[in-house]
Amino acid sequence: MATKISTPVASFTFKPKQAARKLLAALPERARDVIVSRYGLGESPRKMTLEAIGKKYGITRERVRQIENHALLSIRKSVPYKSATQFFTELEELVRVLGGIIAEDELLSLASPDKGSQNYIHFLLVVDESFKKEKEDEHFKHRWYIDKALANKVHEALQKLYKSLSDSDLISELDIISKFLAHIEGIAEHLKNEHVVRRYLNLSKMISKNPLGEWGLITSPNVRAKGMRDFAFLVLRKHGSPIHFREVAKSIEKLFARKAHVATTHNELIKDPRFVLVGRGLYALSEWGYMSGVVRDVIRKILTKHGPLTREDIVGKVLKERYVKENTILVNLQNSKFFKKEKDGRYSLIQ
Repeated sequence: MATKISTPVASFTFKPKQAARKLLAALPERARDVIVSRYGLGESPRKMTLEAIGKKYGITRERVRQIENHALLSIRKSVPYKSATQFFTELEELVRVLGGIIAEDELLSLASPDKGSQNYIHFLLVVDESFKKEKEDEHFKHRWYIDKALANKVHEALQKLYKSLSDSDLISELDIISKFLAHIEGIAEHLKNEHVVRRYLNLSKMISKNPLGEWGLITSPNVRAKGMRDFAFLVLRKHGSPIHFREVAKSIEKLFARKAHVATTHNELIKDPRFVLVGRGLYALSEWGYMSGVVRDVIRKILTKHGPLTREDIVGKVLKERYVKENTILVNLQNSKFFKKEKDGRYSLIQ
């Protein structure tokens, strides 16, 4: 699911746009234009690719990359850069306050709500070598950090965390935070608060939370709900007890703003082993321990497990599995093809 943009928390004493332009003034025209185009620092916040800039100047993309790298080196050696200590000190303090390592999209959204300003802040992060960037990979998003040792600890803890989960696991946010903290060692106490840990969790591409705020593996249909069955599962899980398929459809529309036809919803519930029919139109989750099958099948399973039972015992046990009338159970019990009444009044299976 998409990352929720957080409320900006940064309060700079400088304006990112003005700070960046002072640094850009140290460059010759073409190098400055390449940087402006690459980082979206012009009138439009749109960033141009190496290939697009190369076509503009009639040069290769590799040559554009060389110009970009040389321009960044030139800025770092310039007088404006040496006098820009305050800019970078405040940016470094922001990264530290946010946890010392943070996903790029979250860092920029917290620094400013304005896309243009975010581009200038990103440029400042790139210029100052105090900030280290790890590019997106199989496990993690683009992220920035200052302390390599801390970054390694967070990476390792996240990998241990998602390796401890299975596709069927769904846990609350407080529990996922606790699990993460159990896997990380040697970090400062102020980094163990829930706000910072949420940002650490947001680094991972392997775990996420579903629309109801429960966490699990991103590969789990219970987290990345795609079809009607997945949404129905989340509805029943949230409800916590058997619910009629009509109510399931209504809840899908209410909770997820997805059109859910009653008949379609019912058909999906029938097909999926995650659901068990426990009454007239009433469905429960298999994980809750309900037995599958019609009433007759439930009686057979009960007798197989417990051996001969009295009528009262059978009725009591079936009613824990099915929302049906007592008479329905008794009618099924009279089926002589499957059940017989012993001399002592108890019922057993026909072998």
